[in-house]
Amino acid sequence: MSWVVLVLSGVLEAVWATAMGKSEGFSRLSPSIVFAVALLASMAGLAYAMRELPIGTAYAVWVGIGAVLTVVYAMANGDEPTSLLKAVFLVMIIGGVIGLKLAH
Repeated sequence: MSWVVLVLSGVLEAVWATAMGKSEGFSRLSPSIVFAVALLASMAGLAYAMRELPIGTAYAVWVGIGAVLTVVYAMANGDEPTSLLKAVFLVMIIGGVIGLKLAH
């Protein structure tokens, strides 16, 4: 169960990171609210997962999922340029996250 919660928390990390960017310095209400709710839920999920998983593994997986999804979303929206090299490195992060799960 901890792994499922951790993955969902990683997804929520991408949500709050994206919402923070769209809030324009917290001057826009809707993205600011999404940021706050997603941040709290993401942190709570990470804390829950850390009760059973090692802190280093949990944190690395959480950050990896959040980072990859944030970049992929930005590239899909045209907010960030895409490149083959960038895609290769994102796949490497995903491989690291999978490796950490398999090594656990």
